[in-house]
Amino acid sequence: MYQDRIVLCGSNAYEKKYYLNDDFRGLPADVQKELKIMCVLFTEKVGGVLTVEFGDEGELEFHTSARDGDIMYDDIGSGLEIKRMREEHHDLLEALEMYVKVFFLGLEGDEDEET
Repeated sequence: MYQDRIVLCGSNAYEKKYYLNDDFRGLPADVQKELKIMCVLFTEKVGGVLTVEFGDEGELEFHTSARDGDIMYDDIGSGLEIKRMREEHHDLLEALEMYVKVFFLGLEGDEDEET
């Protein structure tokens, strides 16, 4: 089904829009709400565009970008904010990685664990 990357969600400060991949509409409402708050607050704080994606092995990645010449975009703040989100939402992000590994990529459990 997925060849490379799976986009979970994203937020765009320029268009004032939030996007959640339709494949994740089955997530609990409180998880969807938390993702929306996290993404929108990020772009309101540092500007630009944020996408939350899963790599080909299910690892969660944050990608940011800004329009050329956008002097309001805070590149340093972007990195700091991503670090803060990873720490503050660690359990949620880890659970989402496991969800994608099991339900999207067909992996069973954590491959790093020994049985």
